[in-house]
Amino acid sequence: MLNFFGAVAVAMLMLFYTLEERSYWFTLLFALACLASSAYGWLAGTWPFGVIELVWGMIAGYKWWLRLQKSATE
Repeated sequence: MLNFFGAVAVAMLMLFYTLEERSYWFTLLFALACLASSAYGWLAGTWPFGVIELVWGMIAGYKWWLRLQKSATE
């Protein structure tokens, strides 16, 4: 079950990364997929992967926030 969760998290990460430029909502979904992938890394005992994905999730969340603010002013 853990491997299935990890595979789905990484697949969603790739999908939302590909669609990210279409809408800021895809950026948010990419950030959430990064956090899910991070959770998988911690649960699987591969903490370096968990740390890297956590950082990517925070960066993507910040990017989403900036894009949301920009779209609110337009």
